[in-house]
Amino acid sequence: MSLHQRPHQKPPATGDSLPVSSPSAASSRPLPLLTLPYLFSLLALLLFAALLLPWGPTRPSSSVPASPWHAYTLQEAAAFAAVSGPYLPFLSNWLISVRRAGRADQVLVIAEDYETLDRINAAWPGHAVLVPPAPDAQTAHKFGSQGFFNFTSRRPRHLLQILELGYSVMYNDVDMVWLADPFPYLVGDHDVYFMDDMTPVKPLDHSHELPPPGKKGRAYICSCMIFLRPTEGAKLLLRKWIEELKEQPWSKQRKSNDQPAFNWALNKTAGQKICLQVDVYLLPQSAFPTGGLYFKNKTWVKETKGKHVIIHNNYITGFEKKIKRFRDHGLWLVDEHSDESPLGRI
Repeated sequence: MSLHQRPHQKPPATGDSLPVSSPSAASSRPLPLLTLPYLFSLLALLLFAALLLPWGPTRPSSSVPASPWHAYTLQEAAAFAAVSGPYLPFLSNWLISVRRAGRADQVLVIAEDYETLDRINAAWPGHAVLVPPAPDAQTAHKFGSQGFFNFTSRRPRHLLQILELGYSVMYNDVDMVWLADPFPYLVGDHDVYFMDDMTPVKPLDHSHELPPPGKKGRAYICSCMIFLRPTEGAKLLLRKWIEELKEQPWSKQRKSNDQPAFNWALNKTAGQKICLQVDVYLLPQSAFPTGGLYFKNKTWVKETKGKHVIIHNNYITGFEKKIKRFRDHGLWLVDEHSDESPLGRI
């Protein structure tokens, strides 16, 4: 994919900058990647680096000196984010939690417009790029709109491109907060890892297989948090996801999003016992609960205290409602800990 990055007058911040590493050093540690907005959140992709790849063309400037970040590579990067101004507080909140887990120095943000690109790079030089063409931010952020569907439906294409480059990739919505590093929970050597979006409580030793189809004939896995290895099985799932999106286009009668298509793709590649094509792994509910469980079942939260890893602020819509719920549960970190964000106070 082509990336645009403006040159910067300031050098990279030393606290979160990454040294240039050799291929052998880069392949020994995981790197996250972040991209595309979803609902009233941002999306994150967490990337494991395995090969060098330059970030692509920079915007020319005769007055600004060249920055060492022009040579920034996927081995030094971590998170790509599609961001516009109103969503920066969520990005900052997510970044604080990621930094506490020791991963913020690996984050790269994909801006949705050049104004946001400049704003992030001014605060955190070298950590923002733009993937042209910049989408229509207004239509893309209106849940249920055709613009929103068109925008989120590009998600599997971006993920597939990354897998084709030989990377493993973790994808997050950024209306999430990390309470711990999620990577130790990616046990085994499966193609795809994900979390359930259902609220009924599961036993602590629940199965890690794809849950059975629900009333609509498909599973209810959240497309908000996915980890994929660069295997043929994972690539097959993404191609099937793309096919399902084409077969279920947006219409005024059916204002769909990309999650049902993701679940149909899962059912058709990993849910048929006679023809399993993708090796999947359901992450433990106690560590990766859906918002409908974590924010609404106080008894469960108390019983599983100390086990939670990533909290997703879903099962609620509206920018202010999400912020309030985060605040009510002590998870809106930007109020008192903005100094911990690489972006500073937004």
